[in-house]
Formats: sequence, structure tokens, C-alpha cells
Amino acid sequence: MPGGRRIAAVTDAHFDVAAGECLALIGESGCGKSVLASALLGLLPANARTAGEVRLGDLDLLAADERTLARTVRGRLIGLIPQSPAAHLTPVRTVRSHLEETVGTLTGTRGRAALRAAAVTAAERAAFPTDHLDRHPHELSGGLAQRAATALALVGDAPLLLADEPTTGLDRDLVDHTVDELRRHVDADDPDGTGRALLMITHDLMAAARIADRVAVMYAGRIVELTDAERFFGTAGPQHPYSRGLLQALPDRAFTPIPGMPPELGSLTDGCAFAPRCERATDACTALPPTTGGTACHHPHVPEDIRG
Repeated sequence: MPGGRRIAAVTDAHFDVAAGECLALIGESGCGKSVLASALLGLLPANARTAGEVRLGDLDLLAADERTLARTVRGRLIGLIPQSPAAHLTPVRTVRSHLEETVGTLTGTRGRAALRAAAVTAAERAAFPTDHLDRHPHELSGGLAQRAATALALVGDAPLLLADEPTTGLDRDLVDHTVDELRRHVDADDPDGTGRALLMITHDLMAAARIADRVAVMYAGRIVELTDAERFFGTAGPQHPYSRGLLQALPDRAFTPIPGMPPELGSLTDGCAFAPRCERATDACTALPPTTGGTACHHPHVPEDIRG
């Protein structure tokens, strides 16, 4: 950063996503979710630095060069539904042109008629209206741009799909259609039998509850809880106070916001970053909490039967 400053946008992120599984990554804006997704595809700014390993089969994505990422990974091994999809569409080309080129590149389809038919099929899969295929990105609403981006990401039937806020700008029926289609992508039989996986970054907890097998909660650049979706959204609920606060902010629950604001990533303390907003915080929280049972917290919520 200017002045030689460094900001740890994502720290100590440890998780896996198995074939046939959807992992929902949730958390407030600015916590590092999209940075993590960009790191997986080599799409970080030039001044960014990464360390560690990200394994997709035998390939370490962090060590891969740009040629490998461009020719082998993006679109083919990892599909991306980007945040702000309109900014990722070429402004001088129609949606049909985007889809036909993508279909031809990723599936080997040839011939004008075959490409047009495949583009229509891809649009219908994402509920993109086919009578809008000849429109340019600036002629699309936010919701239509979102559906166009989803259609493009699904074309290659990639083993791993990264969906960064895939339901932005959609009404509830279209949200349900989109997440159901993403779930079908995960559950479908693929030709080589290795299966498919989905990492979905979302603020929409209702969508996450509909599709996810597991939930990872990120706060201030760290994953503070990783647990089964059934437990997270069920009676037991999550263990981390921040996770519980996110759920309690929903309109169909307490509709109570978490007090305060997330910290600036450039001014984090050595201890628990959530402590200033947490009603359970004590002096112990001045130290970084250990991760126990998938939860990084000194004072996690534990069901009474477990306490006993």
C-alpha cells in the first residue's frame, strides 16, 4: 500500500470443498470474501502477495503461472460468477456474442446454427430471457446482468464454481431459481465422474440455507467458524457470537443488527477482532482465539447438553 504499509486482507484461511458439496462463505462487506475468491483465480491486483497452498487436484493455484491460469483453469476447471457482473461484460458486445464465444471455446461447438442454439440453451439455464440476447451490457438491468454472468459461468460445467454474490439484484423467485440451478450443477453427474463443487460467497442467508452443505463465516479477514449448514441454521445454531449475530439480524428472526462497525483491516489488534462488538468479550479476548471444533472464539456458545 502507499507508504510501504501492508494489509492482511485474508489470513490463515483453512478449508476444503469436496466434490458434490456447496460451501457458503458469509460475512459483512469488506471482510475478505471476494479477495479470497480472486486469489484462487489469480485475479488479485499486481501489488498483492499470496502465501500458502490452494490445491485443485494436483494443481497448486497459487503457484500456477498466468498461462496455466488462462488456458487451463479459468472457465475450464473453475467457473466464476463475478461480483458486479456488468463490469465484467465487454461493453461493445451483445450477450449472445458473449455466450457463443464462450460455448465455442469451452465446449468445442462449431457452426453458426449450433452456437446460436447452445447460446439459447445456456441463457435459459440461468433464466435469462432469450429476447434480450442481442442487447449490450449497458441495456441490461442489474438483475439481467447477473443472470447473463451466471449463464456464462455455467457453460463449461467446471469442476469448481466460484459464485460471488450470485443473487444480487434478483427477486425472491429468481434467487430460488438461481440457487437451485447452482445446486443442480453440483449434483449433476459429470463425464469423468470426479464430481463438482461450489463455493458461494453471499450476504443472502436465506439462499445459503437453501443450497449449502456447510457454512464458513469470515470476519476481518479470518474464518471464525466452519460448520454444517444444518447445525448453523438449525435449533442449535452457530457457536461464534458473530455468526449468531448475523442470524439474529434477519427479519424473520430478532431483526436486531450487530452493534458497531467492522474494523479496518489496516488497524487490527492482536486479539479477537470481534471483541469490541461482542457482549461476551473478556480480558482473554485480547489474545487471538484458538480454533476449536471449527470455531475461533474464547467464549463460544455451547448447548447445555454439551456443557453437561
